[in-house]
Amino acid sequence: MAMTNPLQFISQVRAEVAKVVWPTRRETTITTIMVFIMAFFAAVFFFLIDQIIQLGLNGILSIGG
Repeated sequence: MAMTNPLQFISQVRAEVAKVVWPTRRETTITTIMVFIMAFFAAVFFFLIDQIIQLGLNGILSIGG
């Protein structure tokens, strides 16, 4: 890779940043809400699975002891 001087580098960085399509406030809000909803559903799912596994293990252990 060819070396560039710092001024060329800064110029190239500015050109690349100008190409970025930044999300709107509405898109950011909706995405954030979706993340919280999915995290909630994942937490509920894993809680239920944990409770089912615990119930099964308690049942197995109570038979033996």
